[in-house]
Amino acid sequence: MGEPTDSTPVSLRALGAIMDVYKSVFVKGGAAPLLSRPKPVRRTGFELDVRIERVERQTADVVSLTLRAAAGGPLPKWRPGSHVDVFLPSGRQRQYSLCGDPSDRFRYRIAVRLIPDGGGGSREVHEALRTGDGLRIRGPRNAFTFVDAPSYLFLAGGIGITPILPMARAAGSRGRLVYVGRSRDTMPFLHELPGADIRPDDEFGVPDIAELIARAKPGAAVYVCGPPPMLLAAQRCMFELNPTGSLHTERFSALPVADGRAFDITLARTGGTVHVAANETALTALRRRLPDIAYSCQQGFCGTCKVGVAAGSVDHRDLLLTESERADHMLACVSRATGDELVLDL
Repeated sequence: MGEPTDSTPVSLRALGAIMDVYKSVFVKGGAAPLLSRPKPVRRTGFELDVRIERVERQTADVVSLTLRAAAGGPLPKWRPGSHVDVFLPSGRQRQYSLCGDPSDRFRYRIAVRLIPDGGGGSREVHEALRTGDGLRIRGPRNAFTFVDAPSYLFLAGGIGITPILPMARAAGSRGRLVYVGRSRDTMPFLHELPGADIRPDDEFGVPDIAELIARAKPGAAVYVCGPPPMLLAAQRCMFELNPTGSLHTERFSALPVADGRAFDITLARTGGTVHVAANETALTALRRRLPDIAYSCQQGFCGTCKVGVAAGSVDHRDLLLTESERADHMLACVSRATGDELVLDL
């Protein structure tokens, strides 16, 4: 699920400080940095059972699901930028942005692009789910905060339109949406965006992100959601082009492990040892032994996978825990051992 930023504009001086902190606690080996510190994800709905009211094919490889509460009645409120954790029949857990109407308290809508060589979640949604099927969801949570700003520029790439769509609607005349993709027939929800600047690659060429961001008004909130190269390009140029503005980004997958080393985790309560490879997260390894362990963002900012540390030294790479919390806790999705072993309260 995403990389949100603070709701306040960031100056060039503050940007440098934030970059230094982020590199030191989270990014190792030159991975792409964030430009500001996310706020904690707020839990507003927790877990509930829903039923699929409608399945619609938006493009050849994107389907949308409309969900209603299984027991009837209204669903928890949500704001643009929110997502839900979806528990699929197979037991897989995935995070999807809410892309419907926040004022409709009886329906949620999510959209899923098929990733043939992914982890199987998108294939399950496309091939196994039908109208009338039941699902369990958790949330909604908001890690991609829609801030109040004098003006907005929204840049969406492909399936990145999903969290941006309700934001653009909420911004109204204060916002401008630029939507890019490979071709029109690969870009979902075009029929819902009559006022957007639609720029498919096969008509306009590969987008120049710097040129697009330069169109933002001074002090604008710039929201970007799309493939990693698009996010990186925005991060590199935003504050040179618009130093009084604020940049907000979200990505749909966990950052790759950088500068990792293998270590072992001893499970203090359930017993046993889990080996964590150099190129995987502690969460990934723990899920092999404890498939029901709670998690959400997988990027170190929501706190769902917070776990107690009984022994061992932690390489903290999160963006959430306080120094006092880090004395005896860690976020399993990003943090690691500095040595050969950790003992966790699991």
